[in-house]
Amino acid sequence: MLKEVIKETTDAVVAAIQGADDIMSAVTGTVKHQVINIFQGTGEVSKSGIETVASVASGAIHGASQVGTSLVDAAQEIMHGAISGVSQVGGDVIEATRATAHGVIQATSETGGDIAGVAVSAVEGAVKVAGEVGADTAKAAEAAVGGVLDAAGDVGGDAVAKVRTALLGAAKLPHDIVEAAIKGHNSSK
Repeated sequence: MLKEVIKETTDAVVAAIQGADDIMSAVTGTVKHQVINIFQGTGEVSKSGIETVASVASGAIHGASQVGTSLVDAAQEIMHGAISGVSQVGGDVIEATRATAHGVIQATSETGGDIAGVAVSAVEGAVKVAGEVGADTAKAAEAAVGGVLDAAGDVGGDAVAKVRTALLGAAKLPHDIVEAAIKGHNSSK
């Protein structure tokens, strides 16, 4: 099922981008539509549904990569589409944030993209959309940081160090919250 979701989302993002004047809006809308359809199709917002959100995010990154769209730019829009979609169907926005961030980083690694840059963009996107949907932005930032660090850990090598350094150096991110999330993530391991 999850591989099907990834392929379906990849194909949907490729088709949307190829026919769009505003590529980033096409990415956001396509991801949001995919997420809403998944939850409406299952009739529930469960743990498996949240895991499926990570697959939508992964498929969206793969689609953006296939058509040469900047993954750093796309990551923020993917976060926006997924989180706003989950919010619209009454799902757990914070869990969806973590799952989406994980899916974005995992797929970025698979496509050879800039994991550190995408991680910063994903966390920025999470904070922004959390505020828009009325969620706790600090919790969203913490969840996104946790998701990108977990995925970077899965990637291996120096990915965690690169992501951590990029997050701490990002001027647009709330430094105190990011630092606390990194410390919390490290102590939970």
